[in-house]
Amino acid sequence: MATCSSCYTSPLHTRISSKHQTTLPPSTSFLTRRSPISLSSVSRPVAAANSIEVEKPAVAETPSKILPFRVGHGFDLHRLEPGYPLIIGGINIPHDRGCEAHSDGDVLMHCVVDAILGALGLPDIGQIFPDSDPKWKGAASSVFIKEAVGLMHEAGYEIGNLDATLILQRPKVSPHKEAIRANLSLLLGANPSVVNLKAKTHEKVDSLGENRSIAAHTVVLLMKK
Repeated sequence: MATCSSCYTSPLHTRISSKHQTTLPPSTSFLTRRSPISLSSVSRPVAAANSIEVEKPAVAETPSKILPFRVGHGFDLHRLEPGYPLIIGGINIPHDRGCEAHSDGDVLMHCVVDAILGALGLPDIGQIFPDSDPKWKGAASSVFIKEAVGLMHEAGYEIGNLDATLILQRPKVSPHKEAIRANLSLLLGANPSVVNLKAKTHEKVDSLGENRSIAAHTVVLLMKK
């Protein structure tokens, strides 16, 4: 999960916690205060935490334009190493190596989150959930999806459709595709008919084709409710 937290220094960047509340300026037209994420709703808890403080995404100083639809693109790439589980779309895929990452390394969910955040004009996943923060160590990527979906609903949008492409040489994804799509649809609160998943090899070219990495692209259409 790529991060660039050092490059984002907006003065509107805020943190929401149970101990204090921050009043956002009037220009934040659709984002409201969010409660800390409860780990009781996630299947894989983060170590030593009953609740998680989430960095509140900063917003532009001008009101966000109300559009009938918004389009976002997400991309993610992880190195494959022995000794890690290979988790794609929340499904554990049998393989001799998995994604080396600070969280669970779910390359598909990470790029879906980035696609939703991008459609909303918000910072990327690495800024909101930085890998420099120990509370995200080993976190299930369903936490990130739920936060992105919450921001989407707060903005008044819902999933129109989503198209994702996995790029990996091995293993074959086709036996697991329907399970991945069903789980992703459930987390997004979307009908499975609007969630599409494709898988491509990289024809043995570069790190992807040599089974040393895995990547994913996602395009999402958000529709105004």
